[in-house]
Amino acid sequence: MVEFSFTLTYIEIYIILISFISFCYYAYDKFQAMQNSRNIQRVPEIRLLFSTLIGGTIGSFLSMLIFRHKIKKASFMIKFFMVFIVQLIIIFIYIRGFLVV
Repeated sequence: MVEFSFTLTYIEIYIILISFISFCYYAYDKFQAMQNSRNIQRVPEIRLLFSTLIGGTIGSFLSMLIFRHKIKKASFMIKFFMVFIVQLIIIFIYIRGFLVV
């Protein structure tokens, strides 16, 4: 019998959870947008981008691809990729040892 040892660090658990939450935000906003009514509460862009910034990039990106949400809005895509670039820079700095957390 083959045994697998599977453990996650706290940061991995955090990334999974925040990505799931971010995925749900984008999906919910897409379904609200499809309702096409003025009385429906949408998720503000700042909340979508903030959920991406704090670690939900994977969930945000998957949701954008699956639901085709916000991909035609150039101003949002620019902001989204700016957040992504900032995250890459932070990861690079962390890996190089300049930032100790």
